[in-house]
Amino acid sequence: MGDSSPSNRYKKLTCGQFLKIQIFICLMWAVALSGCDTVHYYGQAISGQLKILANRNPIDRLLIEPETPQPLKTRLRLVLEIRAFAKDALHLPTGNHYLSYTDLNRPYVVWNVFAAPEFSLESKTWYYPIIGRAAYRGYFSKQTALTYADKLHHKGFDVYVAGVAAYSTLGWFDDSILNTVIHRTETGLAALIFHELAHQVLYIKDDTAFNESFATAVEQEGLRRWMTAANTPQAYQAYLRQRRRRHEFVALVMKYRLQLESLYRQSLSYDDKRKAKITMFNQMRIEYDRLKSNWQGYTGFDYWYDEPLNNAKLLSVSTYHDYVPAFIRILEQNEGDLVKFYGACKSLSKLPKTERSFRLQKIWGNP
Repeated sequence: MGDSSPSNRYKKLTCGQFLKIQIFICLMWAVALSGCDTVHYYGQAISGQLKILANRNPIDRLLIEPETPQPLKTRLRLVLEIRAFAKDALHLPTGNHYLSYTDLNRPYVVWNVFAAPEFSLESKTWYYPIIGRAAYRGYFSKQTALTYADKLHHKGFDVYVAGVAAYSTLGWFDDSILNTVIHRTETGLAALIFHELAHQVLYIKDDTAFNESFATAVEQEGLRRWMTAANTPQAYQAYLRQRRRRHEFVALVMKYRLQLESLYRQSLSYDDKRKAKITMFNQMRIEYDRLKSNWQGYTGFDYWYDEPLNNAKLLSVSTYHDYVPAFIRILEQNEGDLVKFYGACKSLSKLPKTERSFRLQKIWGNP
């Protein structure tokens, strides 16, 4: 598929993108001056992003090259169709995103580390240039992520490491479609593209729950419209069944999150809290087994229960769903007009974080 030498691959970057990379590196190294761990972290982040940019291939070229496998061509055409729908029907800013393909030769692009104190569901956060604070720390190497998680564990944190199939660079670079997602179902692929493009519409500093819940709401509405337009009622019903299962899974997580928060506020000894925490997680497993007995054999969330449960693991779910019902309600209040919906959400994003959270909870009817 052409010369893959480093020099030729880097020629795929435009002058504007090289300038962004230079700014990006300067910002990272400015922060890196604060310590050796930070130097290492931003070093791997810069290297990981550059490798993605250097190894991407234009989709239009791949579609005409005889060496490109036919199944891959079919998926790449689907990407272009979803991208066009996102632009025309969902009014999402596609720019030059998802016009290229990158094969990373690994199952995930990054691995995120989530952490929380042993007796708290207040997520540990990390500061990043440009985006502010986020409730996770991403690594381009699974082993490096596990090593960092182990350090946090030894400091007394609950930790959880999760593979991430894709992420948005928030307009700093033209995002590629990756091998980590290309072979998802049509629904799964569309969901990911709608979600990541939603971050191009709205992303605010220091509020992971707001950003991810907004993108998840756009993803869900986008899928509904995509599948309605495709006139595939059976596929849409299958999607709705899967979404109901996810809603039930998330509801169970949120239920136990509230119970654990109540436990942690009690005036108990650490030993008593620890025993009660273990009991609650055991009860959660039992309730999950009862829940999935109504799923006609579906076991798609078993992986989540295969490893020990802890506070950080709960936060990895709730972060993406805290305010989704509120955003869906805002869309309804705007009679399904996505442009007005985006405008209302942008207005909301300008409020101070505490007031923004209060408004969302009030909209949802969960003060």
